[in-house]
Amino acid sequence: MDALSSAGSRPARGRLGALSSGAQAPAAPWARFSAWLECVCVVTFDLEVGQALELVYPSDFRLTDKEKSSICYLSFPDSHSGCLGDTQFSFRIRQCGGQRSPWPTDDRHYDSGAPVSLQKESSHYFGYVYFRQVKDSSMKRGYFQKSLVLVSRLPFVRLFQALLGLIAPEFFDKLAPCLEAVCNEIDQWPAPEPGQTLNLPVVGVVLQVHVPSKVDKPDCSPLKQCGHKNLLPTPLVLSSVHELDLFRCFQPVLTQVQTLWELMLLGEPLVVLAPSPTVSSEMVLALTSCVQPLKFCCDYRPYFTVHDSEFKEFTTRTQAPPNVVLGVTNPFFIKTLQHWPHILRIGEPKLSGGLPKQVKLKKPSRLKTLDTKPGLYTAYTAHLHRDKALLKRLLGGLQKRRPPGALAALLRTHLLELTQSFVIPLEHYMASLMPLQKSVTPWKDDFLRSLDHAGPQLTCILKGDWLGLYRRFFKSPHFDGWYRQRRKEMVRKLEALHLEAICEANIETWMKDKSEVEVVDLVLKLREKLVRAQGHQFPVREETLHRAQLNIEMVIGSLPKDLQAVLCPR
Repeated sequence: MDALSSAGSRPARGRLGALSSGAQAPAAPWARFSAWLECVCVVTFDLEVGQALELVYPSDFRLTDKEKSSICYLSFPDSHSGCLGDTQFSFRIRQCGGQRSPWPTDDRHYDSGAPVSLQKESSHYFGYVYFRQVKDSSMKRGYFQKSLVLVSRLPFVRLFQALLGLIAPEFFDKLAPCLEAVCNEIDQWPAPEPGQTLNLPVVGVVLQVHVPSKVDKPDCSPLKQCGHKNLLPTPLVLSSVHELDLFRCFQPVLTQVQTLWELMLLGEPLVVLAPSPTVSSEMVLALTSCVQPLKFCCDYRPYFTVHDSEFKEFTTRTQAPPNVVLGVTNPFFIKTLQHWPHILRIGEPKLSGGLPKQVKLKKPSRLKTLDTKPGLYTAYTAHLHRDKALLKRLLGGLQKRRPPGALAALLRTHLLELTQSFVIPLEHYMASLMPLQKSVTPWKDDFLRSLDHAGPQLTCILKGDWLGLYRRFFKSPHFDGWYRQRRKEMVRKLEALHLEAICEANIETWMKDKSEVEVVDLVLKLREKLVRAQGHQFPVREETLHRAQLNIEMVIGSLPKDLQAVLCPR
C-alpha cells in the first residue's frame, strides 16, 4: 500500500495525529471519520504491566480511565483460550459519562432512517478486535502480542471485521504511519446513509456496502442493482454490513435454536461459555440478532472477562441475575454464575467437517464442575413445539453439503418469520388504538382475547402455548422497549398528520375571528413543528415543509408591524 498518498487533501499530521508545523486545522476535523468510528486503539502486551494502551488515534479523542482499562483487557483473549496466530472478535462496553468527542456528530438523520436494531448506540461502545500472537524470539516473553481495535457506536460487525481484515496485516508490518493513512482515508468516506449503496476506499481496495434502511424488504438484494460497473479497482462487495452467518454460528445448537429464540425474546439472563472469544462473541451477536426486526433491548456482552468493571455487578448472588447475555471463555464463570437460570456451554469446533455434535438440554443441577460437558443448562420449558421439518432440512442440507449461504438464508428467514408472526398481532392491535389514549395495563387482556381470531396462527404453522409466551413477554424488557418505540412512532405520525392538516386548511378563514394572541400562538406552534420536522423528528413531505413556511410568512404578514418586528427581528 502507498500509505501516505491516500491521505488526499487532508492537512499534514505528525505521528499520533499532532498537526505538523505550518499546517492549518480543518474546519471540522474528523467529521466524516466520526460518522463511522469513535477512534482506533492499539493494545500491546507489556511484560511488567500486562495489557497496555499503546496509542489512541485520533489522539484528541478522550477515553476515561475505566474505558481504557476495559478496552485493554477485552482486546486480548483470555489465557484459557490459547489463541495463536490471528484472531478476530468483538466486545461491547458501557460508555462512561457524556459525549466527550471533540468532533460531535448529529446522529438523528441516520437514526431516523435506520432500522431500530441498527441505530447508533447512545450509551455503549462496540470494540472490533484483530489480535495477533506469534512467536518472536526478540521479545522478552517470546511472543509478539498486539491488538488493533476499532471503537464504534455502530453495530456493523461484518463491515468492521472486513475492514480489520484489510488494514490489520498492513498495520502490523508498518505500524503508526499506516494507521494514520488509513484514518485519513476513512475521513474521506461519505457518512452512512440508510438505503444507500456506498463505495468505501481503503488500502487500495473499495468496500461496497449497502446501509440498511427501515423501509428495506428482508428479501431484497440492493447491491445487485448498484450501477458502478466501471469502478476501479473492482469493489469488494459485502452482502451485509451487520449480518453474521447464522447457520455457522448456530451449528452446534441447531436442535435448541427455538428454545434459545424464546429466551432471547423474553430477555432472559444467559451465559455463553465458549472455547474462544471468536466463538463467544459470534454466538452472542447471533443470539441477540435472532429476534430481529425487534430491537434487542437488554444488555449484552459478546466477550466478558473477570477484569471487567461490571464483574461484581453481574456475579452478585444478593439479587436476581440482570437481563444480560454474557459471552465468556474462562471456565471459572461456571462456578461463579451457577445461580444463573440459563447457561450454554459450547465445545471445541469440529475441524473435520460434517455434522457438529448438538448440545443437549440439561438440568441446572448437572452444572457442578469446571469441566462440565457442552449443553444448554436450564429449567426453562419452551412454549412452542420444535419445528422438526426445519431441523430436518438444515441437518440434511449439511450432510448433502448444500451451499452454506443457502442454509444460513433458510435459518435467518425462519427466525425472521417466527418473530414477525409473534409481533404482527401486537402491531395490528396497537394500530387499532390510534390515536393512542390508553395506558399499557388495560389493553393486555383485551389483546390476549383477540388472539383467537387474529393471532400468530394466521402466519405461523407452529403449535404450542402462544398465550403463555405472550404473558411472559409482557413482563420482559423487550415488551417495554417495543411498546415505547411504537408509541413514539405513533406520536410522530400524529404530529406529521397534524402539520399536514394545518397546511391543507384555509388558515385565512380561521384567522378572521381570532385574536392577535391566538394568531401569534399559531405562528409559534407552527414554527416549533417546522423545526422538529426539519430535524427529522417526525416524517413529512418536502411539499408540506414548504407550505408550512409559506403559511407562517402569510400569517406574520397579516399582523401589525410591531408584532411582525417581534416575530421576525432584523
